[in-house]
Amino acid sequence: MSDDAAKLVQIKKLSVEAKTDSGRLIEIIKEVDLQVARGEIVALIGESGSGKTTIALTLMGYARPGCRISAGSVLVDGKDMAKLSKPEKAAMRGTEVAYVPQSAAAAFNPSQSIMDQVIEVTRIHGLMSPEKARKKAIELFAALALPSPETIGERYPHQVSGGQLQRLAAAMALIGEPKLLIFDEPTTALDVTTQIDVLKAFKSVMRSADISGVYVSHDLAVVAQIADRIVVLKGGEVQEEGATETILSTPTHPYTKELLAAFEPKETAFAGERAEKAPPLLKIEKVIGGYGPIQSDGHPFVKAVNAVSLAVEKGRNLGIIGESGCGKSTLARCIAGILPAASGNMVLDGQELHPSARKRRHEQLREMQIVFQYADTALNPAKPIEDILGRPLRFYHGLKGAEQNRRIDALLEMVRLPKALRYRHPAELSGGQKQRVNFARALAADPKLIICDEITSALDTVVAAAIIDLLKELQRELDLSYIFISHDLSVVEAICDEIMVMYRGEKVEHLTRESVKAPTHPYSKLLFSSVPKLDPNWLDRLVLEPELVQQYGRT
Repeated sequence: MSDDAAKLVQIKKLSVEAKTDSGRLIEIIKEVDLQVARGEIVALIGESGSGKTTIALTLMGYARPGCRISAGSVLVDGKDMAKLSKPEKAAMRGTEVAYVPQSAAAAFNPSQSIMDQVIEVTRIHGLMSPEKARKKAIELFAALALPSPETIGERYPHQVSGGQLQRLAAAMALIGEPKLLIFDEPTTALDVTTQIDVLKAFKSVMRSADISGVYVSHDLAVVAQIADRIVVLKGGEVQEEGATETILSTPTHPYTKELLAAFEPKETAFAGERAEKAPPLLKIEKVIGGYGPIQSDGHPFVKAVNAVSLAVEKGRNLGIIGESGCGKSTLARCIAGILPAASGNMVLDGQELHPSARKRRHEQLREMQIVFQYADTALNPAKPIEDILGRPLRFYHGLKGAEQNRRIDALLEMVRLPKALRYRHPAELSGGQKQRVNFARALAADPKLIICDEITSALDTVVAAAIIDLLKELQRELDLSYIFISHDLSVVEAICDEIMVMYRGEKVEHLTRESVKAPTHPYSKLLFSSVPKLDPNWLDRLVLEPELVQQYGRT
């Protein structure tokens, strides 16, 4: 077999143009060359806006609205996807090349059964009979380690977990027996324990069927487990490429080194030892909160938070970790008063807090702020940044006119954003900029405590590391305390003095900086052992205690 025949994908001198709001064309992908051998998995990594997803989508002959492939060729098994007609592209999608999206939930129709959606590709392309398609789907469900493979297809999307839905999206992509599979950040939204199962399933099926893959991600540890080769992108250009082990161990390009450095944020000791132990800034005792009708005992039908107690000292940080559904975000909403706790006591700076934010004193609302995970939904898209920041300044401090304008400029400077940004709308900002505005809005209140609910989970590693560094600087300058909720253990370890582990609504362990490397609770051990390492062989070598997996099993 010739070298060219051995390459399933050959991208040569690819350029993609995008039209700006003013109608000007800019080049977002600049003469990129990329090859993928048959049976090889290549990862495209880089920060947001680097062009990794744009390049991956060209393998399906697709460019986002406002974009177009302006030059070069995109060969998949000898066919140029950039030059095929619409019917020819449609014939290849699902059979020659298939796509697994970042959000499986958005890819499924909630009104159709899972089986009907998984086998739809076979019906569209006339690949096999419905009976044979169902049999093949069940085989894929088993290969992807899904529970009850014979019957899971009868369920609807809302009746399975996030990790299961992500694997079902892979089954949907695989059923047409494609030669190339594109993964677009498929584990970003999953907690670490679920991510392990999904990665193992993807890797097993790809290897056994000898399918080539392009894996788009900003998570180097995930890429290390699944990719044979890594291509590093920035600003629409290739910065470096090579074997996974080589890139991770001996990177040559400064930007690759920056990505690797950002993978593990540096730990910082914040408060040090105190001569006298002061009363905690926040103390909560036996808080119960949840959803659904109130029962005869006064508790909600679903107890998402069950008798949790914690304390946060002034100038120090508490991390709350656990897998999806453990109750950590519900706890944050109870503390903030957004979801009133059914029972329990909460005290902020010596003053008792009413369960509902609506009934708390104005000063208590000011002293405790919450920053949400998704800045896109937290910021009003219809308002410019100066209005978004001006509102809390009026509400908490009564600032107007020139005094308010000066404070808006100061807040933007505080979060390291240019003052001219005040006139823009959220849609005109990057993900990292939006999260900084989100944080500036919390700072406008001049709080003592800020609850950060998964604020870096939607950001790439470089931007997330910059946000963490910013939080550290602001803490030193303003004597803030943080409650930091996350499933990213490296981030929590970097910024928090103490860590609370939650499982099924309960606090199962409390760790300090000293004890974090040696958790004692079985669930904590499973959680910490499931964090991917920058080692290409880590997943293959990973052996978890069977009894732990059985008791605290992932789905």
